[in-house]
Amino acid sequence: MTDLLLLPGDGIGPEVTREARRVAEALAPELKIAEGPFGGASYDAHGVPLTDETLGAAKAARAVLMGAVGGPKWAGVPRDKRPEAGLLALRAGMGVFANLRPALCFQPLADASTLKREVVEGLDIMIVRELTGGIYFGSPRFIEELPGGGKRAVDTQVYTTAEIERVSRIAFELARGRRNKVTSCEKSNVMDSGLLWREVVTDLHKREFPDVQLEHMLADNAAMQLVKNPRQFDVILTDNLFGDILSDEASQLTGGLGLLPSAALGAAGTPGLYEPIHGSAPDIAGRGIANPLAAILSLEMALRWSLERPDLADRLYAAVGRALDKGARTPDIGGSLTTAQMGDAVLAEL
Repeated sequence: MTDLLLLPGDGIGPEVTREARRVAEALAPELKIAEGPFGGASYDAHGVPLTDETLGAAKAARAVLMGAVGGPKWAGVPRDKRPEAGLLALRAGMGVFANLRPALCFQPLADASTLKREVVEGLDIMIVRELTGGIYFGSPRFIEELPGGGKRAVDTQVYTTAEIERVSRIAFELARGRRNKVTSCEKSNVMDSGLLWREVVTDLHKREFPDVQLEHMLADNAAMQLVKNPRQFDVILTDNLFGDILSDEASQLTGGLGLLPSAALGAAGTPGLYEPIHGSAPDIAGRGIANPLAAILSLEMALRWSLERPDLADRLYAAVGRALDKGARTPDIGGSLTTAQMGDAVLAEL
């Protein structure tokens, strides 16, 4: 069995994934690592962004670590063949419904945030985003011509009780191991799906997690509170669309997208999908200056959640912290190290 399947993808994906692999091989040489085509690179080679073989390999591995997908090169490709369609299909095929996106501010990088140090120093938020439902997967969805001219576009937001309960349960369980607080975000004031979300979360909390503090917050207010007083949050629970937006906003509190990993988890015993939350950054692809820390910390999450090696995860997290303490920086966080040199800095601390 493959322990770790790497899907480097597009743009800077292969560059940052390469550093994560170097760290994995140094930290856990016993891991069986394989690679597969994915995203635009897969489309170029096979005509589809996700082959049946790659999906099968992902479902058979213990953990999957991907780099990034997409870029202007594939802007004219049919929607169902675009790199992003491959990512949605991978998530759905693997059944990973809970996206864990930590927003952590490493102390040496507090000044790299666009907010004041006293606002973000010590920040530690976990965003739990529902990943396989909502408006990204709802039906019907289409663009149609109107009789009098112009067009009409439709996307459908759909959620069921079961979908909301399973991701909410993960959020409550995570909170019990942290500061014991969940903030559930939706738009129940204007959306029926948001009203159902609030009702289901409230009922689950009452039945199974009364010991956890629960607060409800409208998603637009949550966006404002993230820049006003982000340290009020512990675990943020939200749907696919709002989770996409709020997690990217939270990432900027920490100093940049190049620092933050994510995990996508499904049912117990199934493989998790791990990826940096940054995009493919085609403007810097091939220049060797991309920050690999988000990919390396995605490996840290894989070790913790899927590969059952929390001891190695702790070592890796500490090594990243020490490298930053000693001034290791890529250009996005105010330094001059190359992608490989940042990888070297982490390896040195291991």
